[in-house]
Amino acid sequence: MSVITEVSPDGQKLTISIKGRFDFAKHREFRESYETTDVRNAVVVDLKDATYLDSSALGMLLLLRDHVGGEAADVRLINSSSDVRKILAISNFDKLFDIT
Repeated sequence: MSVITEVSPDGQKLTISIKGRFDFAKHREFRESYETTDVRNAVVVDLKDATYLDSSALGMLLLLRDHVGGEAADVRLINSSSDVRKILAISNFDKLFDIT
């Protein structure tokens, strides 16, 4: 499995971990990871094991953000490599997401 979903014990936080290439091939799996849960308080996307990110992945992140509340959503992108962080910065995602 390349998209791993974990809900915190209190049910307040959803963590989605991406393994390998984050591209269109992961679209269905990524969408199901957040649509099958009721967690909307806090969502963390762990990119520690993501080796690549393309425009499809950027679109999927925007869909996730809209799904959990848009501008008011608490969506954090964590553990991104320097290459992935550059892609996010060039795309101005640092203005839409909390990136660490």
